Amino acid sequence: MKAYTIAIVLLIACISGCTTVGPDYQQPARPELPSQWSAANVEAESLDAANWWKLFQDPVLNSLIDRGARQNLSVEAAGLRIVQARAALGISDALIFPQQQNVSGNLAKVYQNEHSFNSAGIGLDVGWEMDIWGKYARGIESSEANLYASIASYRDVLVTITAEIARNYINYRTAQERTYLSRQNIAIQQRVVAMTQTQFDSGNVTELDVQQSKTQLYATQATLPGLSIARLQARNAIAVLLGVLPAEIAPLLVLEKDKNASTYEQRLILPAAEYDAQSVIPVAPDLDTSVNSALVLRRPDLQVAELQARAQSARIGQAESALYPQFFLFGSIGLSDTVPTDGSFSASNAVTAAIGPGFSWNIFQYGRIKNQVRIEDARFQESLSNYNQSVLQAVQEVSNALIAYQYSVEQSEYNFEGVSASIRAFNISSTQYNNGLVTYQRLLSTVEKMTLREDAYAVTKGNIANQVVALYKALGGGWKPHNDIPIVKPETVEKMRERSDWGDYLGTERLAPETIGKEREGE
Repeated sequence: MKAYTIAIVLLIACISGCTTVGPDYQQPARPELPSQWSAANVEAESLDAANWWKLFQDPVLNSLIDRGARQNLSVEAAGLRIVQARAALGISDALIFPQQQNVSGNLAKVYQNEHSFNSAGIGLDVGWEMDIWGKYARGIESSEANLYASIASYRDVLVTITAEIARNYINYRTAQERTYLSRQNIAIQQRVVAMTQTQFDSGNVTELDVQQSKTQLYATQATLPGLSIARLQARNAIAVLLGVLPAEIAPLLVLEKDKNASTYEQRLILPAAEYDAQSVIPVAPDLDTSVNSALVLRRPDLQVAELQARAQSARIGQAESALYPQFFLFGSIGLSDTVPTDGSFSASNAVTAAIGPGFSWNIFQYGRIKNQVRIEDARFQESLSNYNQSVLQAVQEVSNALIAYQYSVEQSEYNFEGVSASIRAFNISSTQYNNGLVTYQRLLSTVEKMTLREDAYAVTKGNIANQVVALYKALGGGWKPHNDIPIVKPETVEKMRERSDWGDYLGTERLAPETIGKEREGE
C-alpha cells in the first residue's frame, strides 16, 4: 500500500505543470498605418522626441517639467500601482507552492457525566493542488503582463503630465503676451483720446470723435480681466500638475524680460520687425513633419492596450483549467490526547499522520465553466479590438497635430504680415489725422485693426506652440528622460516601510515592457 501511494504521488508530480491549457498569446499583427509614414527602425528615435520640450529653449519650461515629473501626484499614484502589481505577481508566484499550510492547536476541559478530562492537540496540515493544467502558470502570465502594463501606464502618465505642463505654460505665456499687447494698445488709444480731445477743444472735430475714441479704449480695457482669468487659470493648472499651491508657482514663472522691463509699454515696441524678439510665447524651431511609424507604435498607451490583451489571453487558460480534474496532495501530522483530569499527557500513543493524493472534478457544471471560458475569450477579442482602436486614435492624434501645426504656421505668416501692415497703417493715419487729411473714422479703423491683428498673431503663435506639444504627445515622447526618478518617493518608501514589511518590493528598478517574459526565460 505504501509503494502504491508513493507511485501515485510520483506520477502526479511528473506530469504536474507539463500541460498548459488555453491559447498561447500571439502578438497582434502590425496595424496598418498611413502609407506616407516612414517605417524606420525604432532605434532611429531621435533625441528630440525624448526631450521635445527642450526645442523651445525655455529654461523656465524645462524646470517646470522636471519638477512635475518628480512631484506630480498622478505620477506618484502610477508608481504605487507598479508596486501593487509587483505584489500581485508575488501572490501568483506563491500559488505554485503548497497552497494550504495550517498549524492548529487546542486545549480543552471536557466534562462527561460526573467525570472530567483534559484534551489537547496540535497538528500541521498541508495541501497542494498541483498545476497539472497550467492554471497557476496562466495566473503568473496574466499577473506578469499586468505588471508590465502598470509600467507602461506609468510612462503614459509621464507623457500626459509633461504635455499638460507644457500646454498650460504656453497658455499662460500666450495670455501674458496678449495682456502686454492690450496694455500697449491701451496706452496708444489713450494718446488717441488725448489727440481727439485736443482737436475737439480746438473746434476742429465734434464730440462724436472723442466719444468714439473712448469707446474703443474702454473695449480694449475690457479684455484685460478675461486675459487675467486665463493666465491665472493656466498658472493654477500648472500648480496642480506640480503638486503644489498656486502661490508657490508664481516665482517660478518670472522671466528675465519681466525683471528688466519697467512698464508694459516697453515690452512690445514698434516696429513689427522687433515683435517676435520681444515675445514671451515659447517658439519651437521649424519641425520635420515626417513621422516615424515605429515611434508611434511605441506609445505607452498602445503598450498598455497590448499588455492588457496579453493578460486577458492568459485568463482564458485559467478558466479552461476548471473543465479538468484537479489533483492535489494532502498530508497532516499531529498530536492529540485526552486524559483524566488528574492524569498526564503522553505523546507515545498520541501521534497521528496521514498523507496521500486526491482529486476533485466538477463534472456536473451544466455549462457554467464553458460559458466562463467563452466570456474570457470574448473579453480577449474585445481587448484586441481596443488595441486596434487605440492605434487608430493614435494615428488620428498624430495626423491632427501635423495638420494643425502646418496650417497654424501658414496662418501665422499671414497674421504677421497683417500686423506689419496694420502698424504701418496706424502710423500713417495718425500723422494724417493730426494734419487734418483724414477723418477720425479712418484713424479709429486703423487702431481697431492693429489691436485685432496683434492679438490674433499672439493667439496663432500660442496655437503653433501647442500643436508642437500635441504632436510630440501623440508620438508618445517625454518619458525616457525621467527614468532616473524613483517610481516611489524615498519619503513615501520610508512611511510605507514603517507601516508594513515590504521586503524588496519597493525597489526603483523598472523594466521595459517590450522585454516581458525574457527575465523568466533566463531564470
